[in-house]
Amino acid sequence: MTEPSPRRRGRPSRTSADALPGARERILAAARTQFAERGYDKTSVRGIAKEAGVDPALVHHYFGTKDEVFASAIEVSFEPATAVREVLGGPREAIGERLARFFLSVWENPATRAPLLAVVRSALTHEAAAKVLRGFVLRRLLERIAADLDVPDPELRAELAASHMIGIAILRYVIRVEPLASADPEEIVAQVAPTLQRYLTGT
Repeated sequence: MTEPSPRRRGRPSRTSADALPGARERILAAARTQFAERGYDKTSVRGIAKEAGVDPALVHHYFGTKDEVFASAIEVSFEPATAVREVLGGPREAIGERLARFFLSVWENPATRAPLLAVVRSALTHEAAAKVLRGFVLRRLLERIAADLDVPDPELRAELAASHMIGIAILRYVIRVEPLASADPEEIVAQVAPTLQRYLTGT
């Protein structure tokens, strides 16, 4: 009788993966919780798996490395493709306002704020988290928006807009500097939108 071939480490069979309904979603939810509560450095694939109620090999099966789990957890929260459509779907002269309102709406929502807090905090000390922040907030969101506007120096304009918004996020949600931390979101949008508009369109 032929012996069954050994299963590769970290790659559960298709049958094993399918036998766990919603496993991928549970892993992402556990990852967001772990990264938000423990930060990047103290979060492990084993810890994510334990919270999700799955074997660590299944985490590797779906996502590969811890960096890839981290990136996927943030992507689910931020949804760059949706943001691009929302920001670009309106008059050019109001793009700064739409961008500011979308950015703040993501941070004001407790469900999406926690993983974003994790990525911002971790990005200050860990290159993998900084890479995720650059990839999702800058290249997959702002650079695509700036490029669609057909303006000179789109990458520089995107980076200036990113620096402004990430600075607000750190002061308002991480360090909680007053009065910014308690300011009404619409007041912040009104103050920030003209600057973002100038960065992105030059007007």
